[in-house]
Amino acid sequence: MARPSLLLMTAAASALAVVANASTIASTATQGAPKTRLGSSIEQDLAQRDAEAARRKRGLDLREQATKATQARLEADLAARQKETEVAAAPGAPVEPAEAQFDELARIYQAMKPRAAAVVLEQLDMEVQMKVAQRMRERSTALVMAAMTPKGAAALSMALARKSARLAASAPPQQMPRKGK
Repeated sequence: MARPSLLLMTAAASALAVVANASTIASTATQGAPKTRLGSSIEQDLAQRDAEAARRKRGLDLREQATKATQARLEADLAARQKETEVAAAPGAPVEPAEAQFDELARIYQAMKPRAAAVVLEQLDMEVQMKVAQRMRERSTALVMAAMTPKGAAALSMALARKSARLAASAPPQQMPRKGK
């Protein structure tokens, strides 16, 4: 019997190894690459980035919805104000914008500290001072007048007293209640 040569046996073994390696590579290519730490880290970073992008998109969508709702409210308010203006400008409508501004000024001065309100109020025309003071609460008016200079407080008091006297003179006399018999 003939002995196979060592070279022939080595060639057969290497051919068999090549076929085994090729089948291993082909099977792993169809199954996907084995996960390494680097591959896992990359996949995790991509997943975090996608989740953050989704959160930002949701936040932007919510902001857009809020902006649209605010815009709708502002448009509705503007339409209502325009309608009020049209109604007020119609013939026969009561005209009171000047009186309303005195109410607004009275509310503003009541909200201020009395000393600061007194300094500003003394700079105004006496007619304006009087109309604003009449619309303020008595306690607020008293605190503001106490913080005014004596001359300013006296002038405002006199104007208010004259206005009260004119109103009392033009009002019909009230009957005094009689005591029972």
